Amino acid sequence: MRINLTKKDLVNLVYMQLGFSKQISENLIEDFLSTIIKNIKLEKKLKLSKFGTFSIRQKKSRIGRNPKTKESKIISSRDVVLFKPSKEFKDFINLKDNG
Repeated sequence: MRINLTKKDLVNLVYMQLGFSKQISENLIEDFLSTIIKNIKLEKKLKLSKFGTFSIRQKKSRIGRNPKTKESKIISSRDVVLFKPSKEFKDFINLKDNG
């Protein structure tokens, strides 16, 4: 079973299932993902119904250590993206197949 799902895989799925050309499918996927990224960056939060919520959280700077050299360095503060799955998503993932 494959773990990674690439943009190319998504383009091929749209191409096969909806019958759009590969160029239109690629534009559709690119526009969809860029819309999500822009909204998360702008609003600091994005909720996709029945899927989940993406949010941005500020991480404080901290001291990190290189395990090989034992050298200490300061890791600067930064924004990180968090994802919280919706109840429907969790229920679907935990659904037991009775067949």
